[in-house]
Amino acid sequence: MKLYDYVLSPSCYKVRLMAAILGIKLDIRPVDFHPGAEHRGPELLALNPAGSIPILEDGDLVLTESSAILAYLAANSAPEWLGRDSPQERARVQQWLSFSHRLTANLGGARLHEMLLRPGNIKVLQAQGIAALRELEVGLFEQGERGMQFLAGSRVTIADIACFPYVALAPDGGISLDPYPLIRLWMRAIRSLPGFIEMPGIHRLHELKPDPHPAGET
Repeated sequence: MKLYDYVLSPSCYKVRLMAAILGIKLDIRPVDFHPGAEHRGPELLALNPAGSIPILEDGDLVLTESSAILAYLAANSAPEWLGRDSPQERARVQQWLSFSHRLTANLGGARLHEMLLRPGNIKVLQAQGIAALRELEVGLFEQGERGMQFLAGSRVTIADIACFPYVALAPDGGISLDPYPLIRLWMRAIRSLPGFIEMPGIHRLHELKPDPHPAGET
């Protein structure tokens, strides 16, 4: 499998992370996303007319959406990551995959504005990002009330991998994660997964602050 990749792209990192955790070897083809804008050149536009990355090639198959790529990797190597316990778990996986696209738009948009000076209304992007983080915190609280640690169930799924990178990198867009202890605990659980790999700005457990505690706990 060949992955057209940019090391600073959270969407590309999702794929690298999923592959690393599942023990899947990828042939990495670096893309000069910035400043070269290679993703909008003729070679990559022929693969993905939308002009975005990641792009995964596996034989004749070309996938250009990170959520679809995560599903493909899981279906081939670890179907339980798709959510197999119940219809409710499968539905939650799909719901959070859709939510992850909103994170790309708001948290990712704020990050691009602050780091690469992309046009955009930073105050609107940050406000939308904060609203999404509050929604995620509530979702994790509700899961905790059900005795579940992850977004769709008691075990990690592709939904968690899809949402993790843009949340973890929210501070790059000027959005603090300090008000969200449940999100920080959830991120810690993902960082502790066997096979976890880093990207710039997302580090391993030993580089983090002490465990956060939900409000009211001591």
